[in-house]
Amino acid sequence: MRYLITGGSGLIGSGLVLSLAQHGHEVIVLTRNPEGVILPPEVRAVRWDGRTAEGWGELADAADCKVGIINLAGEPIAGRGLLDLRWTAARKELIRQSRLLAGQAVTQAVQAAVHKPQLVLQASAVGYYGCTTPDLVTEDAAPGTDFLARLCVDWEDSTAPVEALGVRRVTARLGVALSHRGGALPRQMLLFRWFAGGRLGTGAQPYPWLHLEDAVSALQFLAQHPTARGVYNLVAPERVSNDQFGRTLARAMRRPYWLPAPAWALRLLLGEASSVLLDGQSVSSERLIALGYRFKYPLLHLALQQMTG
Repeated sequence: MRYLITGGSGLIGSGLVLSLAQHGHEVIVLTRNPEGVILPPEVRAVRWDGRTAEGWGELADAADCKVGIINLAGEPIAGRGLLDLRWTAARKELIRQSRLLAGQAVTQAVQAAVHKPQLVLQASAVGYYGCTTPDLVTEDAAPGTDFLARLCVDWEDSTAPVEALGVRRVTARLGVALSHRGGALPRQMLLFRWFAGGRLGTGAQPYPWLHLEDAVSALQFLAQHPTARGVYNLVAPERVSNDQFGRTLARAMRRPYWLPAPAWALRLLLGEASSVLLDGQSVSSERLIALGYRFKYPLLHLALQQMTG
C-alpha cells in the first residue's frame, strides 16, 4: 500500500514512517523541505506547501495501487523552544492554521482524485474534551470550550468532507506520547536530573499518556484495520494523575520528588498555555482495545523504566 504522510518528520510521524517502511509499504513523506529531512533510504520525500494539493495531489489517486493518507501535520503545541512557550495571538493562529490548512490540502487531493484513496487517518488530541472531571470520558463525549478543544474540533473537521466521497476516515485523539527522544518527556526529565522535580499545581489533574511505541503501533493498527472508522482515543489503559506520573518518573530516575510548582507561578510564566500542564483529561481507550489493539506498555512504571533505564 502507498501511504502519504504529512508531519512525517515529527516525533510520532518519524516512528510511523519507519514502521510502515519496514513492513514493506511504499511511504511518501510530504514536507516543505525535501532536501533537509532525514528519512530511511526506502522512503521518498515530496515537496508540499502545507496548504494545497499542488505538486503532490496526483499521488493520492489510487489508480495503480491502494492509497492511504495519514495527516499528522501541525505546529507543536508546546513550542520549539523557550521563546515560544506562551500562546501569543500570533502563535495561536500559527498553531491553528498549520492544522486546518494541512487538512484542507488533504481534502483537496481526495476530491481531485479520480480513484479515491482507501483511507484518511486524521490526527487529533485528547485536548478535544477540554478540562474534564475525574470521570472517564469516551469518544462520544462533547468537546470542551477552551482553545485546545476548539482547535481539535476544527482540526478534525478539516478532513471530514472525504467521508461523503466514500473514503474510510479514522480520527485518532492522541494523549501525551512519551519518548526520551522528544516531546514532553525530555523537558520533564531535565527537571528531575536537576533535582527539581515535583507536582504541578494540585497534582490531581489527569495525565493521559501512552508510550511512543504504542502511539506508532496504534496508528498503524487503525490504518490497516478494515473496519476501523470514526474516532478512537489513543491513551494507555492505566489512568494516572499528574502527581502519580511525577512520582513514578522520580522513582524510575532515582531522583527526589519534592519541589512543587504552584499553579499561580505556572500561569504567570506561561499564561494561557499553562492549561496544558494544569488541566487534563481522564480518557478511555476501550474502543481501541475492543477493536483488538493490545498495548505494549499498558502500565506507566514499565513504560518509564524502558525509557530511563
